[in-house]
Amino acid sequence: MKCETTCVEVIARMFVSRVMQSKNSLAVLLWVLVCVNSSQAAEIQSAPDQASKATSSRPLASVLPPAKWQEVEDAVDHALAWMAKQQAEDGSFPTLAQGQPGVTSFATMAFLSRGHQPGQGPYGQRMNRAIDYVLSCQLSNGLISLRPPGPMHADKQPSHTAIYNHAISGLMLGEVYGQVSGPRAKTVKQGIERALQFSHELQMRPKRPIDKGGWRYLRLNSSRVDSDLSVTGWHIMFMRSAKNGQFNVPQADLDESLAYVRRLWNPTSGVFSYDTQDQVGTMAMDTRGMVGAGILCLSLGGQHQTPMARAAGDWLLAHPVRRFGDLISSRDRFFYGAYYCSQAMVQLGGRYWEQYFPSLVNALLSGQQSDGSWPPEVDRGGNGVGGGGSEAMFGNVYSSALAVLSLTPPYQLLPVYQR
Repeated sequence: MKCETTCVEVIARMFVSRVMQSKNSLAVLLWVLVCVNSSQAAEIQSAPDQASKATSSRPLASVLPPAKWQEVEDAVDHALAWMAKQQAEDGSFPTLAQGQPGVTSFATMAFLSRGHQPGQGPYGQRMNRAIDYVLSCQLSNGLISLRPPGPMHADKQPSHTAIYNHAISGLMLGEVYGQVSGPRAKTVKQGIERALQFSHELQMRPKRPIDKGGWRYLRLNSSRVDSDLSVTGWHIMFMRSAKNGQFNVPQADLDESLAYVRRLWNPTSGVFSYDTQDQVGTMAMDTRGMVGAGILCLSLGGQHQTPMARAAGDWLLAHPVRRFGDLISSRDRFFYGAYYCSQAMVQLGGRYWEQYFPSLVNALLSGQQSDGSWPPEVDRGGNGVGGGGSEAMFGNVYSSALAVLSLTPPYQLLPVYQR
């Protein structure tokens, strides 16, 4: 599904990684290197999927002038320096217990997205401790969660949040796999294998035909809907990352998950819905996060540039982020949406990326606080860790990590999101 990496691309990424670890890095040099990296990515698009018809060969970073890229680099570095200071001795990054180890995994991926590597450079040991903490949270059944779920669904408790922690942590482990060595590498491998098995068993749980292929909470809530795009999206990312690492991910599991995502497409409104009950075509139910998630899931599953993905991209262009904290409905979430839309528009490329990313950058940079962090998500009520829920409770390491991940796609350093 993803083209093999060229030698030029590998050298460029390694050089970018080393330069980025220097405090005296030059923004213009980085900008040029990212442009080279992005050009390579565009050149190796496979002809059969016809992605080139809608994807410009223009480098990802060139939508920003060098001076603006310097601002992005400074903002990301400032955020990571702040984030590092928040880390606890056990390797975790602060949040509520029911948000662990998902928030720690987000923080780790933020460092990865800037080119920092476990065991190397200024943050190497911190990243190792974070990885070890995440692995320590894996339960005997393979679920990765600091706290086990209770017997009944409880809003914002592990029965609700643990499945997010699981998939997000599995994704992070998939992205560091290959960058760790020795006993840690063996433990990461075993952790991924056990987590994949848990995800497979949960996906196969008996459900209504319309929910088949997706994931939802560990304990059913009163709605009886047993799949939603917010939970499913993270599992698709986890499976894609693991598949890139040559783990055994049954193609049937991925195919069924993508079929579920396609069933969430609403051709009338031009969006992907949160679940099958939301397909009513009302703006009050639409969120940028779920629209971006639908685009990204299809792309990671090898379904590039589909008509529904491009139509969803057009919808996002019609609903751009105009200012920091900008929301389009009561269910929308700013940082969650920024993350998904940035990654989705990279996959669509061309005019989608060119028109969407600069506005998002301006909004994010304007919201960064003087200490390098971003404020917590605005609490609008609702449920969950993502998409339709309240994220304010998870704190500003969560929001800051998502902000960094929204700003760093031009580096193309997280393999799962490479075009």
